[in-house]
Amino acid sequence: MKPLVAIVGRPNVGKSTLFNRLVEEPRAIVEDLPGTTRDRLYADAQWGGVAFTLIDTGGLVLWTEDELTMQVRRQVELAMAEAEAILFLVDVAEGLTVGDEEIAELLRVSQKPLFLVVNKADNEARRLAATEFYSLGLGEPYPISALHGTGTGDLLDALVASFPPREEVEEAEGVRVAIVGRPNVGKSSLLNALLGWERAIVSESPGTTRDAIDTQMSWDSQLVTLIDTAGIRRRGRVQRGVEQYSVLRALRAIQRAHVVVLLLDAPQGVTAQDAHIAGYVMEEARGIVLVVNKWDLMQEADLSEYAKEVRQAFRFIPFAPLLFVSALTGRRVGTVLETALRVYQERLRRVPTSGLNRLLREAVASHSPPSKRGKRLRFYYATQAEVDPPTFVFFVNDPQLVHFSYRRYLENRLREAFGFEGTPLRLYFRRRSEARFA
Repeated sequence: MKPLVAIVGRPNVGKSTLFNRLVEEPRAIVEDLPGTTRDRLYADAQWGGVAFTLIDTGGLVLWTEDELTMQVRRQVELAMAEAEAILFLVDVAEGLTVGDEEIAELLRVSQKPLFLVVNKADNEARRLAATEFYSLGLGEPYPISALHGTGTGDLLDALVASFPPREEVEEAEGVRVAIVGRPNVGKSSLLNALLGWERAIVSESPGTTRDAIDTQMSWDSQLVTLIDTAGIRRRGRVQRGVEQYSVLRALRAIQRAHVVVLLLDAPQGVTAQDAHIAGYVMEEARGIVLVVNKWDLMQEADLSEYAKEVRQAFRFIPFAPLLFVSALTGRRVGTVLETALRVYQERLRRVPTSGLNRLLREAVASHSPPSKRGKRLRFYYATQAEVDPPTFVFFVNDPQLVHFSYRRYLENRLREAFGFEGTPLRLYFRRRSEARFA
């Protein structure tokens, strides 16, 4: 797993600017994703060949009665609890404030690698002024300019050096299945129902993520590791204003999984948070199974109409299998792992090059690529570069001519011909100057 690094500090000290600088793109803003729009609170970064996950947090105000500000504080505290290292950002232009001192008191007892980062030190006078922050007792300040990037190299050198050595751990063979979802949707009940299934042989092994226990089991002679996301389901700790931050813990389970079971609450219906989690699964290109739990409480509901509503909410993943179960009664619980294992096999599917190019010719003949400014997209050939997830490379005359709608058309043709149930496909388009196929 990548180390997790949280950026914390008072409001308006430049946390999001530093976040964008370190991940090398403007991601700390609202970004469009098919089916959902959401705030980006995390992103992967790397320095010196070392990858880590960076968390952007809201401005931390410790003493307040404002409900929204208290919710932001709870988000920050969750980030600090999860992080392996903390970047404490202060503003040299404003100088040392009472708010900085209060946050320093909170951080001093964290027992985690802590880096005091003095932002907006974009000239010599301000770099000298950064020494004022020695009085916080948090060690040497790192003067930087998040806006211009100066000083960030020394900070990153120290940060990655603080990470513990990465041990090569031999992972147990088998399919890793993560059970994720909002609080109280029945993740623990589903896990227990699966483990209690008469075909399951169970053993526990320590998980590699905090608050999680990986459970190995045999399902129809297939070794499966269930990854439980205990951190998401903390009752009383996750409240409405900070519920979105629980996705951070789900993310770490998603990153380790081959297939993700996204559990939904039938009486509550699909929420924006459910779509957010599905968006993270797609970003990580993991397999996905949608499971509506507590269906035993929906005796008056029409299953087909309910399924239409779920499909509409998750219209950006129409290829995801949809199941209706009751973890409490055990109804159809066995279909969850059966479907997850089927999705895993779909991720390993390899299409012969001859069959792939035959499909490409037929697709182009049925629906010609659109032209752009009088220039028409031409395909030469295609190949499957990888599995898990299935990855296809199309060689064309100009990749910039590939419209997103035509990309979607090709993906749909691939799915119609070869399946790929429950797994995202990666399609890449590369320039090739040779004559196109007949």
